[in-house]
Amino acid sequence: MPSHTEKRIIPYTPEQLFDLVADVGRYPEFLPWCKRAVVRSRNDNELLADLTVGFGPFSETYTSRIILERARRIVVTHERGPFKYLTNRWIFTPDERGCVVDFYVDFEFRSRLLSNAIGVVFNEGVRRMVKAFTARANRVYGPAVLQKKQNTNS
Repeated sequence: MPSHTEKRIIPYTPEQLFDLVADVGRYPEFLPWCKRAVVRSRNDNELLADLTVGFGPFSETYTSRIILERARRIVVTHERGPFKYLTNRWIFTPDERGCVVDFYVDFEFRSRLLSNAIGVVFNEGVRRMVKAFTARANRVYGPAVLQKKQNTNS
């Protein structure tokens, strides 16, 4: 059903952006529609997390398996919940301007009602989500201009 691919250059290091995306427990602090996030298990290469997302009258909890390839890639798949399937991928590639972030999400809800409801706001929601991660990087690591200066001094 809905899928979205976005590639952009973000002026932070792959390590910094990887850490932001991998910090699933903090998602409710900054991600639109993320109401709750509980990491059930974690090791260096994998997380199992329950996330509750909601918008309007809808609220759903699902479990994701999150595969971590340090500073290179994060792949998310659906384990349990309202989806027929969910695939989400972040690829972080170093660039002289920071990091090329290649983001992809594809999913389908089991419920036709949810599918129809999300279809109306999906593209805007994904754009807001990517912007939220960029804004979070700015809050956690400082303005991108400062980050760029720090990189040139090292």
